[in-house]
Amino acid sequence: MRDPWEDVDDRGCIVTGAARARVPLAYEPVLEAALIGVADAAPDAELHLYGSVATGRAVIGRSDVDLLAIGLPADTADALERDLSARFAGLCRSVDVGAVRWDEYDGDGDIPYGNRVFRRHYCVPLTRTDREVEPPYPADRRAARAFNGDLGRHAAGWRNDPMADPAALARRVGRKTLLAVAGLVSIHDRTWTTDREAAAHRWAELEPGWAGPLRTLFAWGESTVVPDPAGLRDALAPDGVVAAVETVFADRIGFWADDLGSS
Repeated sequence: MRDPWEDVDDRGCIVTGAARARVPLAYEPVLEAALIGVADAAPDAELHLYGSVATGRAVIGRSDVDLLAIGLPADTADALERDLSARFAGLCRSVDVGAVRWDEYDGDGDIPYGNRVFRRHYCVPLTRTDREVEPPYPADRRAARAFNGDLGRHAAGWRNDPMADPAALARRVGRKTLLAVAGLVSIHDRTWTTDREAAAHRWAELEPGWAGPLRTLFAWGESTVVPDPAGLRDALAPDGVVAAVETVFADRIGFWADDLGSS
């Protein structure tokens, strides 16, 4: 769901619509249950809300409730996710609980930097914490690289997974590739966006020859069309749209370093 507040402020820093005041009251029972579940399992863990519920753009019964649990064991997060999804099936499509370790926020590498940017700008904290609020992060190449500099790694995996379900693979290809395109648009236009549809339209204006393939990627990402296996192979071919995005992204923004712990 598009975040209409996502932009850049007058200091050149990222702005989003994630705010506690925008969370619809209808979702409070889900959040309360999640807080209880996290507190019982890992009292020192942090719980954050992100996505359309955090920006107030969620649609009852159709949107997911996206939660980020820092310091919660992965198996506990999986169990909590199943429990909450079943309990609140009429309110949301699912409750997703992503478990992240504390050490994934430490260091100067692309992964921890991207995690910190995401937590600062896209998450609404639900638990109380003594940690100081981080200053806003610049909407720059470093942030764009931290978010999507792993495109090349994903693309290599897509090309080497012949047994993948075509629909699931096409969805991953469409969503991740267009997120990288959003990074390109952000840097080119000196703005900040993670909106895949808007990015596809804007980049098609800059590169008209990409318009058709970008529309296809968006349709795959939204699962609005059944992917044609031949079309999927073409998109992943050396002269396909994914490789084209990889090339431009590597040139203008850059991929992650081999050592993920270093910048």
